[in-house]
Order: sequence, then C-alpha cells, then structure tokens
Amino acid sequence: MNKFAERLKELRKEKELTKTQLAKEINVSHTCIVFWENGTRTPTIDYIILLCHFFNVSSDYLIGLTD
Repeated sequence: MNKFAERLKELRKEKELTKTQLAKEINVSHTCIVFWENGTRTPTIDYIILLCHFFNVSSDYLIGLTD
C-alpha cells in the first residue's frame, strides 16, 4: 500500500468515518474512496487539497513526505 493510501485510511478511521460517510462529506463516490485506499487510483490535486482541508493536515503529510 502506498503512503497516501495508508494515511487516508488512518485519518478516516481516526474520525470514525466509514468509506461511504467520507465519500458523502467530500462529494465523491464510495468507489473512489475504495480505490484511493487500495492504492489502485490516485486523486487529483483538487481532491488532495479537499482532503487536506477536511482532515486538517498538510499535503506533505497526506502524501507521505513528512511524518
């Protein structure tokens, strides 16, 4: 699993959200969250920014450049 996928799953679980709940919060399909967490697809920069705002983390953290 890539670092982004690991971090996304970790952050989602910390907020006690299901994949479906997160999908609704950021207005994407459940399938997008599944693909992102499995590492089979990568979100666009717009969604990375949205996820950073939602989880209140930096993009460097979310994509695994910092701890």
